[in-house]
Amino acid sequence: MSPDDRRKEFVAKATEFFSEEGFGGGTRALARRLGVTQPLLYRYFPSKDDLIKEVYRTVYLEPLDTGWEKLLADRSRPIRDRLQEFYNAYTKVIFTRKWLRIYLYSGLKGLDINRWYVGVVRDKILSRIVRECRHEAGLPAQIKPSPAELEMAWVFHSGIFYYGVRKYIYDSPVLEDKEQMIADAVDAFLAGFTGVFGHMGVRHGPVREVV
Repeated sequence: MSPDDRRKEFVAKATEFFSEEGFGGGTRALARRLGVTQPLLYRYFPSKDDLIKEVYRTVYLEPLDTGWEKLLADRSRPIRDRLQEFYNAYTKVIFTRKWLRIYLYSGLKGLDINRWYVGVVRDKILSRIVRECRHEAGLPAQIKPSPAELEMAWVFHSGIFYYGVRKYIYDSPVLEDKEQMIADAVDAFLAGFTGVFGHMGVRHGPVREVV
């Protein structure tokens, strides 16, 4: 096995290991799982933190589709269609037991990269959604969402996310038609956004067109 392939194998099995044991799992136990010695593991990853960072890069960064932001910004299509397509694609990536368990463990551990990921969701996804909702509702564009707008977007996004937690972490009954769940959530969010913010006009402060 080439060094590159062995490194990928280590990362893949480490991801499974951390998703089951949490980040408290030690490298000695991980090396046993891999069937290698601990010194060999350290040849590829000098520290446990280095290995965790590589797991994050593989699990969280690589799957991020840079086309998603362009999809959300495509005003030639109705906002409802864009949101449905985006969340159908996004949930195909994150709705796995491994992804969700790693995410939740990292939050409990307080890792910086977890907070970074939340920042990416806020800045690249939710802020864009709010911007497009304002445009669809005929509201003035803003440099950034108001705290209230962003909070409503988080409630919407988190509701879809928690569907995955209930299904893949808690093994709780859910509506099996995931696309229907997303469609209903999108409809409720769009109606709520217009209902809450549509009558406020320029109340949220200085405006500037942002495309």
